[in-house]
Amino acid sequence: MQAQMLAPAAVLVAWSIVMLFWMAFTRLPAMAKGGGLKGAKPGGRGQDLEGVIPDRINWKAHNYAHLMEQPTLFYAAVVIIAIMGPGALDPVFAWIYVAIRIVHSIWQATVNIVSVRFLLFLLSTLALICLAWRAVALTLFTDPTLL
Repeated sequence: MQAQMLAPAAVLVAWSIVMLFWMAFTRLPAMAKGGGLKGAKPGGRGQDLEGVIPDRINWKAHNYAHLMEQPTLFYAAVVIIAIMGPGALDPVFAWIYVAIRIVHSIWQATVNIVSVRFLLFLLSTLALICLAWRAVALTLFTDPTLL
């Protein structure tokens, strides 16, 4: 059952790498059109490209940053559950989280209508709350099956 619990996390790691390459393959050509990095200030960051390259191109970078934020909680919850022994629904909630995050990524990187993006974020957060609750129940309560 551990593999079933960890598989969604592995898929989200792989998806994050896909987003990294998508970001690079769209951002680097846009930066080259703008003169490349020769005018970059020392210690510059990706956020410095806001307003320099087109917003549609920056959307991929925004999503990649999002994949480095909330999913860290997902990874922790999944590992805790995998170690403690997942229940039947735990992998389901993990897959729901990952599926919605992938849809969220594609939406943000292409269409980026905020109201839809927020709904996707909210739905994935609900799945994460279920996983977080299970992680707490498995580690703090003597009989987590009662919860």
